[in-house]
Amino acid sequence: MNPTATVILLISLATGTTVTLMSHHWLLAWIGLEINTLAIIPFMTQIPHPRAIEAATKYFLTQASASALILFSATMNAWKTGEWGITLLLEPFTLTLSLALMMKLGLAPLHFWMPEVIQGIPLMTGLILSTWQKIAPLTLLYQLHSLINNNLIIIISITSILVGGWGGINQTQLRKIMAFSSIGHLGWMIIILKFNPTLTLFNFFFYILMTAAIFLSLSTMSATKMSNISTSWPKTPALVTITMLTLLSLAGLPPLSGFAPKLLIILELVKQNAMIVSSLILTASLLALFFYIRLTYIMILTIPPNTSNSPVTWRTSHIPLHTAITNVLALFIFSMTPTLLFII
Repeated sequence: MNPTATVILLISLATGTTVTLMSHHWLLAWIGLEINTLAIIPFMTQIPHPRAIEAATKYFLTQASASALILFSATMNAWKTGEWGITLLLEPFTLTLSLALMMKLGLAPLHFWMPEVIQGIPLMTGLILSTWQKIAPLTLLYQLHSLINNNLIIIISITSILVGGWGGINQTQLRKIMAFSSIGHLGWMIIILKFNPTLTLFNFFFYILMTAAIFLSLSTMSATKMSNISTSWPKTPALVTITMLTLLSLAGLPPLSGFAPKLLIILELVKQNAMIVSSLILTASLLALFFYIRLTYIMILTIPPNTSNSPVTWRTSHIPLHTAITNVLALFIFSMTPTLLFII
């Protein structure tokens, strides 16, 4: 893509998210969401392949439907209340608006577009879709957290954690696995939204860091399938080892960074006497743990039949600086948990 066009589209992405973050008016928030949607579609179609066009079409139709529902609900609410304020909502419109925002995020059972879209686009565009594009809808949900029905949040979050774990078990495509991983992590963020919104932001920060590290590592290795990462050890042993640890961090194993948000969420749920909910999400998260460990097993503990005979292949490899920095942060930011919670 032309560098000028790339800069313009990135500025548009930043502008759309900023408009939504700064708005107290539903119409401005809707405009920001639309700018975000339109700005990422050229990134999806920069490789003129039918699969990319299909992914962009699915993404556009889903996001347009959710945006139409947001605009309709906000307009009807303004008609009833005379106000466009984001937090001034009546009961039926709170439900429709929160469902529309959950559809934009890709929470189950409104998730069907997400694995197919991420599978059809380049890895770096998948990174933007999995991280940056989640900021604006999640911020709006954060502002509505006191108004959303508690039962709706629990059902959506448990379903998302189950789907995120179950859907990734039988996959061999890494982009689809990352899509289901994203659905599961969003379920963890939403379940605590009603009880402690600060933990949602804390979990989202860790999610962005770990997901960026994985996508950058996969992009460096040019890996889109399990067969690609199974033969990566002779080429970049250091990067494969770090990526393996980052995957275990995504799984939430101690003492890696991904353990911190899950531990704090479980502690908060126990504090709120939601023992059944915490037991359910812990059980559901074991499904996701299975495919994370399966990935690490393929990367580290198996020797491919076509291993290179050259003992110096890895010496010619080069790990980009941004990939190294994000992986190190994703692994070792666990110790900064008290500081981050204080800042948030």
